Amino acid sequence: MELRVIENTDDELSIEIAGEDHTFMNVLKGTLLESEDVAAATYDVNPEQSGGQTEPILTVKTEGDADPLEALEAAAGSIREKTTALTDAFDDATA
Repeated sequence: MELRVIENTDDELSIEIAGEDHTFMNVLKGTLLESEDVAAATYDVNPEQSGGQTEPILTVKTEGDADPLEALEAAAGSIREKTTALTDAFDDATA
């Protein structure tokens, strides 16, 4: 996975996440929106006809003193925990 920061301010982060599709981006966006500090989380995947950008760009806006980069880090950690729990439950069920 390749990341490229497009914009990073006190309350907004836009980052390109190369190699990902709607499946991962929807999970990430949904997890971000679970945070009380996140005011908005969206992503865009433009078709090649609109300037050639095909990699998803995630935009996170936070409220108050919350740092959008820290919100993204927390969301990634939450996704990791959930996938580990699912893997463990699957292993237990098939053992």
